[in-house]
Amino acid sequence: MPILALDTSTLVSSVAIASPEKLIAELILQTKLTHSEVLMPHIEQILAMTKIKKTDLTGIAVSIGPGSFTGLRIGLAAAKGMAYALKLPIVGVSTLAALAYHYPMPNIYIAPLLDAQKGNVYTALYRWENGILQEVQAPAVKSFDMVLQDGQALDLPVVFVGDTAQKQALAIAEAGGNVVPAMPQLVMPRAANVAMLGLSEFAKGKTDHVMQLEPVYIRRSEAEVLWERRNGKSEE
Repeated sequence: MPILALDTSTLVSSVAIASPEKLIAELILQTKLTHSEVLMPHIEQILAMTKIKKTDLTGIAVSIGPGSFTGLRIGLAAAKGMAYALKLPIVGVSTLAALAYHYPMPNIYIAPLLDAQKGNVYTALYRWENGILQEVQAPAVKSFDMVLQDGQALDLPVVFVGDTAQKQALAIAEAGGNVVPAMPQLVMPRAANVAMLGLSEFAKGKTDHVMQLEPVYIRRSEAEVLWERRNGKSEE
């Protein structure tokens, strides 16, 4: 039951093929090349390397955000086009949840941080309980400083993942307390995680309508806007 998984939510272009038993292959590229340049060649390359035909695929999982507006659109267009042409089921996977899959261990929190511009991040809070990923705090848009302060106040270590965690690794490490930056090889999005989440959704019988699946965008709450105004920060 091999499925194809795509993640283009950040500068990372990642493609994977996986079955319920194993990760078969994954290609990851983090350069200044655009997704429009590398995504389709990556898909063709990984299929050729694994000797898996498009007609052998049984489904497609795709990261749907939050994240880069253009990147998400490119990845979703490719996934939907293939799903429609090959008559395959498709499922959209939260980019934040997929990032939390990097650290499947108890007694820690995982906090994805994806760039939302102007010092803000798309974020959520997760933890693993009995081998199941649980959402502790729902996805939201907050300032990086606020997320850092909130993390320091939690009762367990907090591992920050995502592109902002990569950019702010030194600031996170120097903040002390319970917050730590993810290791370099486990900080950015991976299609392998999208594949694992996608497989779990398919196993539950969940699929999305190929024509209705859209990227997820999160608006800032009124509370966040008010907090920034009171603290002298500009509104996004």
